[in-house]
Amino acid sequence: MSPDPQPGAGGGGASTEPLGAEGAQRLRETWLLVATFLVAVAGLIYELIAATLSSYLLGDSVRQFSYVIGIFLSAMGLGAWLSRFVARAMSGFVWAQILLGIAGGFMAPVVFFTFAWMESVTLPLYGLLILVGLLSGMEIPLIARVLKEIGAPEFRFENVLSVDYIGALVASLAFPLLIIPHLGLMPASLTFGALNLVVAGLSLWIFRQEISRLQVVTWALALLITLIGLWQAERLVSVSESNLFEDDIIFSEATPYQQITVTRYRNRTRLFLDYSIQFDSLDEHRYHESLVHPAMAQASRRKSVLILGGGDGMAAREVLRWAEVEQVTLVDLDPRVTELFRDHVDLSQLNAGALGDPRVETRNLDAWRFVEESDEVFDVIVIDLPDPKNLALSKLYSRQFYGALVERLSAHGIMVTQAGSPLFAREAFWSIHATLQASRNAQAPGQGLQTQPYHAYLPSFGDWGFVLATAAPLVERPLKLPTGLRYLTPDVWRAARVFDPQTGPVAVEVNTLQSHALVGYYLDGWARWFE
Repeated sequence: MSPDPQPGAGGGGASTEPLGAEGAQRLRETWLLVATFLVAVAGLIYELIAATLSSYLLGDSVRQFSYVIGIFLSAMGLGAWLSRFVARAMSGFVWAQILLGIAGGFMAPVVFFTFAWMESVTLPLYGLLILVGLLSGMEIPLIARVLKEIGAPEFRFENVLSVDYIGALVASLAFPLLIIPHLGLMPASLTFGALNLVVAGLSLWIFRQEISRLQVVTWALALLITLIGLWQAERLVSVSESNLFEDDIIFSEATPYQQITVTRYRNRTRLFLDYSIQFDSLDEHRYHESLVHPAMAQASRRKSVLILGGGDGMAAREVLRWAEVEQVTLVDLDPRVTELFRDHVDLSQLNAGALGDPRVETRNLDAWRFVEESDEVFDVIVIDLPDPKNLALSKLYSRQFYGALVERLSAHGIMVTQAGSPLFAREAFWSIHATLQASRNAQAPGQGLQTQPYHAYLPSFGDWGFVLATAAPLVERPLKLPTGLRYLTPDVWRAARVFDPQTGPVAVEVNTLQSHALVGYYLDGWARWFE
C-alpha cells in the first residue's frame, strides 16, 4: 500500500503553478475591462472640458459644442485607424495613457493661461483637442488586441464597447452634477490627467514583463508634474484669473450652470458670468433705472411684478422704490447667484438688501418652465435675461415665448425687456422689437403687441436698448418717478426714444423657435465691431 501524498509534495505541489497562472490571467482580463471604463470616463470628461472652455472663451455654446464634438469624434476615428500601426499593443496603450495624462490633464491650464496672456485660444484648444481625440481613439482597439493576445477565453468585442459606453454615461452625468461644482475646470482637467497616469501605472505593473525602462521613467516624471499641478491647482486658478480680470477677484465659483466671478477695485464691483461682464457698480444704475422705471411709470397698476433673470437683485431694488408694490416674483435659474447677492454682506449692499425683502420671492428655475407652469398674473413683467448669444437663450426672445408670457400679464399690464445694443448689434435689437410686435396678443386675437423701443448710454457697455410692450394700446402717461434716482429723468426719457441713422430701424426677421435668426444677428453684429 503506497503512502498518502504529503502536503507540498508530489501532485499537490504541482497544482500551485497552474492556479497562479490562472489568477494572473484573470487579473489581466479584469484590469483591462476596468481600464476601459476608466479611460472612457476620462476621455469624455476631456471632451466636455474642451466644449465648456470653448463656449466660455469663444462664445456661442451651441456652435462651439458642435465643433468640439465633431472634431473630437473625427480625431478618435483617425486614432482608431492609426492604432493598427502600433506593433506592441500593451506598450502602445501605456504610451497613450501617459500622453493623455499630459495633454488632457494640462488642457485647461494651457488654454486658460493662453487666453489670459494672448487673448487667443483657438489654436491651443483645438490642437490639444485633436491630440486627445487621436490618443483616445487608439485606446479601445489596443485594449481589444491585448485581450486577444493574452488569450482571454470569453473575449467579445461588444463587451469592451459596453464598458466603454457605461463609462461615457457616468462621465456625462458626473460632469455637471459633481465635477464642475466641486472641482472646477482646471482642477478637473488635472485630476483626470492623473487618472490616465494611474491607469498607465497599474498597466505597467500588471504587464511588467512587456514594458520598457523608458516608459517607467516617463510615467514617473509625468505623474510627478501632474501631482505638483494638482497641489498648486488653486494657485494656478488664481494666477490665470488675475490675468483674465483687471481687478482683484473677491469671489469665484463654478456652478452647474455657469462660472461666477466677482471683482473689485476700491469701491468698484463687477460681476462676470462665464467671463462676460454683467454689471459694473459704477454705472449699473443707468441700466437698471432705464430697464425698470419707464415700465413702472407707464403701468396703471404696480401691485405684482415679475422679474425674469436679474439674480443680482438690482432690478428688484429699483422695483421696490415704488410704494404700491406688494409682491415681486424673481425667477433666476442659478440659485448660487441669488444666494450670493442675498447673503454676501458686501454684494447685498449693492441691491440695498432687495433679495432679503419680505415682498420678494425668489424661484430658481428656468424662465420658460416658469411661464409654462405658472397661472399667476402680473401687472408688470421685467425681462432682465442674458444676451441671446446661443439657442438656449434665443428661445427666451422668441415669438412663442413672448406669446406665452403675455398671458401672465394683467388686462392693462406692461412688460419690458433688455434688448442689447442698437449700435453694436443693430439687427438683433430690431429683431427683438419686431418679434414682440409679431407675438400673439391674447387680448386682441390676430394682432401683435404694442411696443416702444428706447435706449440709454452705459459707459461699460455703450449704447444699450430696451423695448416696452403691452397687449392693450400703449397709453402715454407723464413719467412720474420715485425719488432717489441718479440717471433717469423725464428729459432723459424723451431723448431715449430718439434713434439716430446708425441705430434706427432696419429690415429684420422675427425670431422664432424654428429660425433663431436672432443668434446670427447678435453674433454677426458684435463680430463686426470687435473681431
